[in-house]
Amino acid sequence: MGSIESPKGAGSNGYATHNATVTYDADQKTFITIDGVPSPATDSPYMTPESDASRKRRASAFLPLEVGTRVMCRWRDGKYHPVKVIERRRMQCGGPNDYEYYVHYTEFNRRLDEWVKLEQLDLDSVEAVVDEKVEDKVTSLKMTRHQKRKIDETHVEGHEELDAASLREHEEFTKVKNIATIELGRYEIETWYFSPFPPEYNDSLKLYFCEFCLNFMKRKEQLQRHMRKCDLKHPPGDEIYRCGTLSMFEIDGKKNKVYGQNLCYLAKLFLDHKTLYYDVDLFLFYVLCECDDRGCHMVGYFSKEKHSEESYNLACILTLPPYQRKGYGKFLIAFSYELSKKEGKVGTPERPLSDLGMLSYRGYWTRVLLDILKKHKGNISIKELSDMTAIKADDILNTLQSLELIQYRKGQHVICADPKVLDRHLKAAGRGGLEVDVSKLIWTPYKEQN
Repeated sequence: MGSIESPKGAGSNGYATHNATVTYDADQKTFITIDGVPSPATDSPYMTPESDASRKRRASAFLPLEVGTRVMCRWRDGKYHPVKVIERRRMQCGGPNDYEYYVHYTEFNRRLDEWVKLEQLDLDSVEAVVDEKVEDKVTSLKMTRHQKRKIDETHVEGHEELDAASLREHEEFTKVKNIATIELGRYEIETWYFSPFPPEYNDSLKLYFCEFCLNFMKRKEQLQRHMRKCDLKHPPGDEIYRCGTLSMFEIDGKKNKVYGQNLCYLAKLFLDHKTLYYDVDLFLFYVLCECDDRGCHMVGYFSKEKHSEESYNLACILTLPPYQRKGYGKFLIAFSYELSKKEGKVGTPERPLSDLGMLSYRGYWTRVLLDILKKHKGNISIKELSDMTAIKADDILNTLQSLELIQYRKGQHVICADPKVLDRHLKAAGRGGLEVDVSKLIWTPYKEQN
């Protein structure tokens, strides 16, 4: 006997092996085990390799796959990963079983959901469809009210503002990406999530955006005609910051309603945890651009309410995929706090934050607070830190507690700042990204503008 390494789906035996170790008995001309486990395809410890025709007949019994089916799917890395079928659609000019399947890779974020062809699926790995409504009902009968609440809380993942029924409705409505790619300036970008574009764009897998006014079209020729007429070379607002090639524009949603709505449509393609703002009148949009001789090209943005009773200084934040990992997200967060300082207020981002958003903010808060603690001589209070940084006291307290830099003594919080510990935390927090040169910020707070 010997062992052979067989790639996924390879070999005439007809068994998909996931790069498994297959033990083969040369005398009996049979396979005994896969990864040391007796094959389940027969009651005998030995089995005869299944013919390709027989395997295909057995696999075809599953077709077309039902929504909810779990199966292994070949991803872009060439490896097979577990997926759940979210939706299916019949292929044009195909037979009764010729479908494409929209799948969710259960190991990964929803942004990687995609349409796949049948040949990417390993039909030998098909699991029976589970009626999740029935399953949920049976499970809920066995749970206490406290347990059910805990389950609901752990499954919202960035949708804490939604109750369980609303969350299910949201997931059903947004489960399939309606736009696969967009063209924006010199970039073609794969989208991540559903965005509720007007119904006339439902059949458009790709949209073409004017990078200056953000109008969107179905065809390249339409964009080319539009660009010959569009006289904008930057976002339609006031330039409030220019430092080198970076520029920031403030756009009033009431004065530039179409731009604000188009920006929300665009952003929703890359944001899963926020609802779309149709009433853009209540918001200001701060659009960051890279500037060259062709104009100011959008890199990312954040929005904020004109009047927030909860001290929110940021509602949505996005760095477009081609510009990510370059420090722009950290720059946008820092910029939002510089505006708060100008307003003479403390600020905090609107909740819920995505997991990546929370990581970015926790990194920003850590760097800013520890820089001050390293330089400051003597005692300093949470209130003083808040006044210096415009960071809300609750965010300061939570950050320092997570770093184990604060203790509760004699009825009050005491900051314990050992220099070596501060250095270790600062190193772990990473680089601060692009800095905001406050001397280049020319801005009047909204209440004073009006």
